Amino acid sequence: MRIIAGRYASRQLETRKGRETRPTLDKVRQAVFSSLGGFFEGGIFLDLYAGSGANGLEAISRGADQAIFVDASYQAIQYIKKNVISLGCEKQSRIMPMKDAKALKILVEEGIQLDYVYLDPPFAKQTNDQVLSFLDEHQMMNEGGRVIIESAEADHFDKEYTCLHPYKTVVYGSTRITYYEFRKPEE
Repeated sequence: MRIIAGRYASRQLETRKGRETRPTLDKVRQAVFSSLGGFFEGGIFLDLYAGSGANGLEAISRGADQAIFVDASYQAIQYIKKNVISLGCEKQSRIMPMKDAKALKILVEEGIQLDYVYLDPPFAKQTNDQVLSFLDEHQMMNEGGRVIIESAEADHFDKEYTCLHPYKTVVYGSTRITYYEFRKPEE
């Protein structure tokens, strides 16, 4: 696995072997980041269920100010730390070794406003609807912020929320990518 574009392009990342993680394929990651505009002018990127941290590290490489990596797996956190150190982006990285709900509550308490959220949970343990509801209810995102959900092709996410609205779905083989945009309701 590697970083595709930006400051760290072509740098290799370490990832867990076996079936415990399902890294985002390079072609899918390339397509997702291209659809988000290719490069960022700052912003905060939340990599929820981060695995190796590849998505958050790709965001940093492409110009995000900060990536927040959340994973409940001790082994995954060790790989994220190794990858962050190997790229030398410790100051732009925040690693939260915990479950999604706990991390989101902490970020709300800290008043963190997100620009991008990447949801790539184990397909059998998806809580995407709960995460979307939480992000929406607590208005954790900046106007125009994007949520990207990576799921099995058979999964569909099209629920409208007060502030989060699905706007695009693309299928790559057995992987479905669903995009949401954060817009506050007009008053």
